[in-house]
Amino acid sequence: MIVKIPKSSQKYKITYILIALIIVIYIFCAIIGGNALTINQTLTALLGQYNGLILEYGFPFYYQLFTSMFIHANLMHIGGNVLCLLIFGLRAEEMFSLSEYLGIYFIGGLIGNILTLIIAPANYISVGASGAIFALFGACIIYDRKTAQQSIIGALIFAFFLFIINMGENVNILAHLGGLVFGLVIGYILASKRKPEKEHQYTINYSYQTV
Repeated sequence: MIVKIPKSSQKYKITYILIALIIVIYIFCAIIGGNALTINQTLTALLGQYNGLILEYGFPFYYQLFTSMFIHANLMHIGGNVLCLLIFGLRAEEMFSLSEYLGIYFIGGLIGNILTLIIAPANYISVGASGAIFALFGACIIYDRKTAQQSIIGALIFAFFLFIINMGENVNILAHLGGLVFGLVIGYILASKRKPEKEHQYTINYSYQTV
């Protein structure tokens, strides 16, 4: 049995485009803030997700749920996220169409940010693409196991393990959790909807004669 995979998003190299945008925005913020190592708090409060502003003023600051996915706090933060996006993004390009890839990335990131808005305190400021990246990661590992007709338990254990080792101080585990759960769910749904193509086998019989 062969699983029919949709036209890959690899043609568009969307992973490289996202990485380029993240890097360009970081450079812009570093120039404006006057520090290449760490982005200043005023910029992170305006372009990141500042729960207090969204909860108090509402609509004018809803944009932060989106822009925060492109803002990173420092060089180590952006370096780690770019590396993970490169790994899981390129893998996702092999599995999903362009629209599926973008949907997983941005919807997963938004779900993580909304979960942060609902649960985290008002003075909480969140930045980074890790929620969206976790969505790609979850979708990839569950899709791979499901389309290969293997047990998904191993994928769930691996996802849980990666989630645990990424917990720590100043880490938005709510964004990670929201993105990961969405990725696992949508990856499973997409794999279940893929229509397998029958693999035809041909047998050729040879007749031998001795002289």
